[in-house]
Amino acid sequence: MDTGSATPQGQTLAVYAVTEACSRGRRHPEPHPVMRSEFQRDRDRVIHSAAFRRLEYKTQVFVNHEGDLFRTRLTHSIEVAQIARSIARALRLNEDLTEGIALAHDLGHTPFGHAGQDALNACMKNYGGFEHNLQSLRVVDELEERYAEFPGLNLTFETREGILKHCSRKHAEGLGELGRRFIDKHQPSLEAQLTNLADEIAYNSHDVDDGLRSGLIEVEALNEVALFREQYEIVRHDYPALPPRRTIHEVVRRLINCQVTDLVETSINSLREAAPADIDAVRHHDAPLISFSERMREQNLELKRFLRTNLYRHYRVHRMTAKAARTITALFEAYIDDPRLLPDAAQRQTALRERSRGKDGRARAVADYIAGMTDRYAIAEYERTFNPAI
Repeated sequence: MDTGSATPQGQTLAVYAVTEACSRGRRHPEPHPVMRSEFQRDRDRVIHSAAFRRLEYKTQVFVNHEGDLFRTRLTHSIEVAQIARSIARALRLNEDLTEGIALAHDLGHTPFGHAGQDALNACMKNYGGFEHNLQSLRVVDELEERYAEFPGLNLTFETREGILKHCSRKHAEGLGELGRRFIDKHQPSLEAQLTNLADEIAYNSHDVDDGLRSGLIEVEALNEVALFREQYEIVRHDYPALPPRRTIHEVVRRLINCQVTDLVETSINSLREAAPADIDAVRHHDAPLISFSERMREQNLELKRFLRTNLYRHYRVHRMTAKAARTITALFEAYIDDPRLLPDAAQRQTALRERSRGKDGRARAVADYIAGMTDRYAIAEYERTFNPAI
């Protein structure tokens, strides 16, 4: 079909894959890395970042202290990377870039999952709002402090593009070249497209696993969902004596596999039909070229609706998310009213941003501090701030 180009590992990439030769580079020029690619350097910087380590104690669905075996943002990110690399290899796309995007995509997530994000966004309503994709970009562009010559991690354009999955026009206008695709209605790289869908595969499948493990959802109810039922019936037929826990593991494994297979096969057909000559042709295509089949999209939507109704809105989950929202809101209001409650480093950052941007700058610095908290740190800070006995 095409000659493509070779990676350092010797795999021949498709002509529409991202390569170092077509990379738009870094915000701050650096010497080329030795013994690894530019995208491997990105991946390594993400893994060594403080924000990545903090994901170990940030909620996926269940707050960290609710059980040792439930997934966290860290385990979720690793699972997304594994799924995304498998898809990238099957499509002859850049695995290293894909892995870097996957590992970085949740770096800006707040404590307490989406409940924390929603609460912080409400707090920031009058100061530009809060959105975790933009926050992930802030983390890698500004907030990580590790290197002598630049702020942030100084990642390549292509990794940063993949991190920023969604963006309003207003925010896009302030992001320079990175925001142009949202203004011009262009597409990101295929590596960014597939990582977005690998994220969806991972959280749908693994939320099923954690939901069943927790006892908040039951197999009988899930059998009303076609995607789950099809795989469950196959497993029960092939392994009728398999214990319940192993049955669920086998079903979840097959859930992931059937979605990955559908995505790869559908995307191969789309790429064959569109025949993009290079990455620029991918960017200018009128729609994403990585996608599920229509049938799989419908089945995924049914599963998402089931999880939203039966897991995310379960009263036990809602109790925790309600507590989380109150915790985030109370901390924000306390810090913005009196920044002296913040640790010294956060106070300095707040004062610096307030000098340059006024009340908006103070609010953004407070949001940065809260977003960087782990679940347990946020709980501890709440106690230290409001409990007079401590």
